[in-house]
Order: sequence, then C-alpha cells, then structure tokens
Amino acid sequence: MAMTSSLTVLSELANGTAFFEYVETNDDDGFFNGPFASISSAFADRGKKKSLFFARIGASQGTVQARQGTSQAMKKVEHYTVRKVTGDGRCMFRALVQGMATNKGLGLNPTEEQQEADQLRFAVMDAICRSDNRRHLYEEALIAITLEESLKRYCQRIPNSNFWGGESELLVLSRMCLQPIIVYIPEAEARRGGKWGTGFIPIAEYGREYLKPGKNRKPRKPVRLLYSGSNHYDLLV
Repeated sequence: MAMTSSLTVLSELANGTAFFEYVETNDDDGFFNGPFASISSAFADRGKKKSLFFARIGASQGTVQARQGTSQAMKKVEHYTVRKVTGDGRCMFRALVQGMATNKGLGLNPTEEQQEADQLRFAVMDAICRSDNRRHLYEEALIAITLEESLKRYCQRIPNSNFWGGESELLVLSRMCLQPIIVYIPEAEARRGGKWGTGFIPIAEYGREYLKPGKNRKPRKPVRLLYSGSNHYDLLV
C-alpha cells in the first residue's frame, strides 16, 4: 500500500473523513490492506507489532471508536487568540504549563515558565524511564514511543532540555495531571486547495474524561494547544 502523506492525513482529520484509532491486531490478518495512513514517521518500519496508532482514511460515520480526535464536535472551526511560546525545544511543555496556569487565573514569568516546563518533562521521564511500576499506567504512550524508537533511546534523549514533546508526552501528562488537552491546527494548513481561513481546527483530544467531575475531583477546563507545520506548539486562549 502506498503511504498517504502527513499533509493528506491532516486534511482528512480536519474534514472528518479520517479518524485516530488505537488497535490490537496481527500482521497476517489482512488489516493493512485497508484505507489506513501513518501518523508516525516510523510507521513504515513498524515490524510485527500487535498494537498500533494509525489514522483511518475515509471511515464511515459510526464505525470508529476514536480514542482521541475527530468526534462531530471536533470538526468545526473554532476561534481563539494565539499566545506565542518560545521555540527552544520546550514549546509543548511551555504551552501546557501556561495553559494550566491561565485556567487557574495565574501568570508565569519566563523563568517560572521554563522551570515548570522542565518539571513536566522530568515527570514524564520519571514515569516512563525510572519506574517499572508506574510505566504500565501509560501503555498508550509506550506504544507511541516505541513506534518511533526504542525505549532505551527515548530515555537517553528526554533528559535534554531541547527534547521535543508531542503525542507520547501529552498522553502521559493528561492522565498524570488529570488535564483535558485539545490540539488544534490552523484552518489555513488544514484546508489545502480550499477556502483559507483564520480559525483553528481540533485534531486530537486527550483526557476528555476530566472535563466532567469525578470522585473527589472537580471538572477541569481544557488546555488548547496549537500545533503548526513547523513542529511548534503555541497556546490558544
């Protein structure tokens, strides 16, 4: 099967004909003959893995149990203000700590932002790399990590301050912090060949369950992150 480009996947996610899925399957069951496309640069070298993240292209409504992303409510264009975040490799962590602080009515100066961002990275490192007992709590993140590289290599890289955070870390942090997180892309990037706009389209959602109250827990406001084609995250407010 010819692999679908990442730009095509983004476009399909935006218009609702692609869906994120998490599946368990065997390589010999004919599964990869279906209309699927990678959301990982390592997907083509997946080997014989039984659990995979992928985007389903052209799926019919009602047939997909999405673990994150494209529900009906997540296809619409939304409008927010972009709060720029420093692009030093910490941008995802910076945007997330700023978003959580903003939701609490707090402000962070640049030094506090950097320190808090690093603390989030260290928290992920501790959960994934230093604790066998805690690692199993983040199975989806482990799958996403090992699609890209070995766990050993990941744990060698994450201590570096210029480590780029992404889906794996969002999977961990949404659960660890009980924090709903929605990732958007610019409307202009999503609607290639169509009408360009100034809004934002949600493409992935983490920790949706924390939007509602739970036992000994109040509902949480989501943090909205903007992901651009330049591998950079900003905050939407």
